[in-house]
Formats: sequence, structure tokens, C-alpha cells
Amino acid sequence: MTDPTITTPKWGAQELTPVPNRFNSAIRDLVSSRIRESDKPWAELVLDGSLFTVDDAVTIEKDMLDSGYRFEYSATASLTSEPEKYRASEKATAASDGESDLVDGRRLVGSGDNVIRKAAPISGPVALVSDVEQVMSFLVDGVPPGTIAVIDDSGGTLTAPILEGFAGIICLGGTVRSHLGILAREYDVPTLMNCKIGTLVDGDVVEIEITAAPPGPDAYETGDTGHARIWKLEGDH
Repeated sequence: MTDPTITTPKWGAQELTPVPNRFNSAIRDLVSSRIRESDKPWAELVLDGSLFTVDDAVTIEKDMLDSGYRFEYSATASLTSEPEKYRASEKATAASDGESDLVDGRRLVGSGDNVIRKAAPISGPVALVSDVEQVMSFLVDGVPPGTIAVIDDSGGTLTAPILEGFAGIICLGGTVRSHLGILAREYDVPTLMNCKIGTLVDGDVVEIEITAAPPGPDAYETGDTGHARIWKLEGDH
């Protein structure tokens, strides 16, 4: 029996986003292999319901969910779409005009927009979180107490499963109205959005000024943002 051309989408192009592409490609590959292995006439093969079943769809979907593939695209969308703004390994070193002088054992390294006003600043070691593997590690082993996450994506998809475990969050993108800001308020996790920071590496101890007032309703239109400061603590902590 002639194998119909079914491995290429009939519209002549691959799907634009990874999830539909992976799901549909898995279906095409499965159906193609069953056609090759069958000796039934084409009409009979199509009508007898054996080419593709509901169980096949469930199995393919489960494989995607178990692999975490479903979330990879949305978790890294900001990094992909704005590579100059979001830095996976350098973490926005270009956003700073240079680190300030050391004052009282701390150095001013950045600023951001406070989401939840608190009575006192908080401090702790930072963890730079930018990929799914890091999130899975925190899910399995737990987030170390006191950790302040430095993340790129303001959507909250990447860190949502472990958000509650952080003592605080420094986010390089978004606004206080972003999805991450909403989640931070729900979980009562101190968070600075729209941050501009100097160089930070895993383990650096920072203090974030969550005593600052959140931006006003027109702050992003007027540019009245970035009032919450981020300090890097030097020496003994």
C-alpha cells in the first residue's frame, strides 16, 4: 500500500509554537508508522478507528506533561523574545551604571518597584533562577531558608511551583501589575519588580528595601519608578 504523505502538515509549515508542534508531530509519526505496518486497504484502515485512538492522545499528552515540556516555552518566553533585556547567565549587568562605594558594610547595586510594603527590609542569599532544571531541583530538595530569588520572567510561570518557598524575589522585568506581582501578593512574598541591578552571583547576600512605597497608579506612564533599593552586603553577615 502506498504510504500517503502525512508527516508534513497539509498547510505546508510547522506549527509556530513548540507545544502544538510536539503534540501534532507525535500524532503524525504514530499514524505514519501504523500505515507502514498495516496491510489493510486505505479506506478500511481509515474507517476502522485503529489509526489513532483516544488512548493514543492521552498517552502523548501524558508524555509531554511528565517531561515538563508543556511549561518550557512559557517559562522562557521573555528570555527568548527580549534577549538583550533578560540575561540568563549575566543577569542584567548592563542595567547598572556601576556599583556604588561601600557604606556601612553594604553596597548599593540596584533598585526596583516594591510590590508589598513591609515594616522592615529583608536580607538573604540570592539564587539566580532561569531554567526549569533549577526549579525542579528546588521542588525535589526544597528552597534553602531565607533565599531571595533573582529571576528574569515577570509572568510567574517558571517560579510559580516554588514561589511560596522564597523569602523574597528580585525580578528583572514586568511591573507590580504583572502576573508575578499578583502571585507575590497572594503568597505574601516580598518582591521587587522591574529591577535594574549590577552583577550578582549565587550566594551573594543582599538586602531589599521593601519598606518603600509601591508605585502609584500612573507611575509607569510618568516614569516615577525604581524607588526600592537593593543592597549587597559585604563582609560578615
